[in-house]
Parts: sequence; C-alpha cells; structure tokens
Amino acid sequence: MLNFVYWPISAIMWFWHQAVSLVMEPSSGLSWVLSIVLLVVTIRALLFRPMFKSQRSMLKMQKLQPMMQEIKKKHPNDQQAQAMEMRKLQKEMGVNPLGGCLPMLVQIPVFIGLFHVLRSFNRTGDGAAQLGLSVEQNWNLGNYIFGVDDVRSFLLARVINAPLSASIGMPQDQYAAFTAPGTTADFTRMDIIMVALPLMVISALATHFNGRMTVNRTRRRQMEGLQKQAEGMMGQQAEMMNKMMMWFFPAMILFTGAIWHIGLLVYMLTNNIWTYFQQRYTFARLDQEERDEIEAEKAAKRAAQERLAPKPGAKPVNPKKGGKAPKKAPSGVATLEDGVADKAEPAAEQSGEAPSAPAKPQPGQRPANAKRKKKRKR
Repeated sequence: MLNFVYWPISAIMWFWHQAVSLVMEPSSGLSWVLSIVLLVVTIRALLFRPMFKSQRSMLKMQKLQPMMQEIKKKHPNDQQAQAMEMRKLQKEMGVNPLGGCLPMLVQIPVFIGLFHVLRSFNRTGDGAAQLGLSVEQNWNLGNYIFGVDDVRSFLLARVINAPLSASIGMPQDQYAAFTAPGTTADFTRMDIIMVALPLMVISALATHFNGRMTVNRTRRRQMEGLQKQAEGMMGQQAEMMNKMMMWFFPAMILFTGAIWHIGLLVYMLTNNIWTYFQQRYTFARLDQEERDEIEAEKAAKRAAQERLAPKPGAKPVNPKKGGKAPKKAPSGVATLEDGVADKAEPAAEQSGEAPSAPAKPQPGQRPANAKRKKKRKR
C-alpha cells in the first residue's frame, strides 16, 4: 500500500551505503549505520526550507491571533462569516494555516517507511506484516531495491555484536535469520539491550530538550510582549501541546522502544540531533528578522514625526486646522502691513473718523504715530 514510500526510502539508503562502501567494509555495522544517518540528513536537508517557512508562517499566525479574536467577537454567531473574514485576513498577510503542519507530517511516512524496510531484511517471523519465510528463503531474497548480496551484508552487520534489524522484543526464534543458514546465532538478547537501551534513553532526552527549547522560546516572547498568550480553548490546546512535546513524546520512545529496531533508533537519534541544531538556527534567524522589523517600524515613526515637527525658529503648525504659520519679519525691518497702516491713518483723520489704536511696535521699529506728532509741532 505504501510502496511509493518504501521504494524511495530503500533507494536513498542503498545509495549512501554504496557511497560509504567505497571507503570502508560494506558488511561492517558502521557502514550501514552511516547509510541510515545520511538518509536522515538527506530527508531533513530537503525539508529544511519548507520547515523554515512553516516556522515563519506559525509566527505570523501568532501575530494574527488578536485580529482573529476580534473577528470572532464581531460575528459571534456566524461561523461562515468568521471563516470568510479569517481566510481573507490570512490571504492578505500571506499566511497558510496548513503550511506549518505539512513539513512535519512528511516525516511520518518516512519513519514508517524506514521501519518497514528495516524489518523486511528479516521476514522469518509470523507476526503482522511478516512473510514467515525460512532462513534459507530469507537469505536468498532481495529487499526492495537491495539485492541478495546487500541483504546478506545487512544481516551479518553488527553494532557492538547486535544486528541492526534486531529489537529488544524480537522473538528468539528469529535470531537465526542474522547468520548464514545452518549456523547458530552469535548474539544474545542482552547484546541487543546493551545497544538499544542507551539509544532509547538518549533519543527520549533529546526529544524532551527539543520540546523544552520551543516552550522556553514561547514563554520568553510572551514576557517580552512579542507574543500574546493564547486564551480560552486555544490556550488549553497550546498548553497540552507543550506538555506532549516535553513529556508525552519522550515517554512514548521509552515505552515503545522495545519494538524498535536498532537501525530505527539510530534514525530517531540522528533526527533529534538535526532538529536541535535546526531549531537553534531557525529561532535565531526568525528573532533577528523580527527585531529588524520592529526597528524598521520605529524608524518609520521617527521619520514621520520629524516631517511633522517645525523647523528650528519657526512657529509650530497645527496640521489639523490646515493653516500655515505666518512668516516672522526680521527685527528692525518694517513690513508691508506697517506701511499700509501709516497711510491709512491720515485718511482716517481727514474723514473725521477716530483712528484705530496703533499696534505695538516691534523692537527697533519706528512708532506708527511719529508722523502725526511732527505735523502738530509744525
């Protein structure tokens, strides 16, 4: 049913094993471990940009939460109107709600595909999805893209005397599949435990600390006011997800690790190490982008305030009234209005009208009634 996953996974692993075999023994456990490690590196490298974009999309979604809450308050009883306005808002902000989930969901079929490919190196069991083959049949049958020689090489490979396709809970009657037909198994369950148990514990701890890194960053952003704490149902879901990342997922690794092949535990540990360093890089870059955005907004506000502020020595302008500040005449210089006032006063005297009160002269300016005083003296 999932052949479209199994074949690509086996092809990538086969390619890296062929590449590693150029510099080391093909049947050695290290060559096969490195092929699994490089498989993880290949998959995560292909998913790096989508994962980074998903983190950026999730950050934008967090910033949209206040506006989405306002939409819910605006249409409390109209789910259709809420959905339409939320989609419109997400489109305007360039946010895809599914963008944050798809890259993580892609890793699920990869995990399932590798689990199946590793298990298919030993098909002598009678359990679920097992073929119940004999040791001779399994020894002479390929595994997807792996040929017969590759299958034999993998079955004979050891990591501290434990086969890569063995698990702690594997029935003992399947041990014979990891040796040539007619020979007894050269390892015990304790050999498997000695390798699998440390991998399980380290993988669980790595999963816990990766989850804690995400939770601590979210709390730091909330304390700095960069992210609003979710309330209501969304807040409960966020809290539940935080607990799952830090405690539930690590516990699942410990409780289910007994059925995981050693090769799958190698995959899990490598995946967690990659996640740790990718998160550090992604969080640092997103935080820097956010700081740059905040600084750009502050610079734009300062520039707008500087454009509205009056120049040194000029009278402030009230932009709401739409008026312009009158130009201030230099000290000691008579203006056109002064001259008009001087000419208007004699005319008022001839008509018998009382002249208006003269304006207060500016410092250094000749009084407006100086001419009338000279005429009276004459």
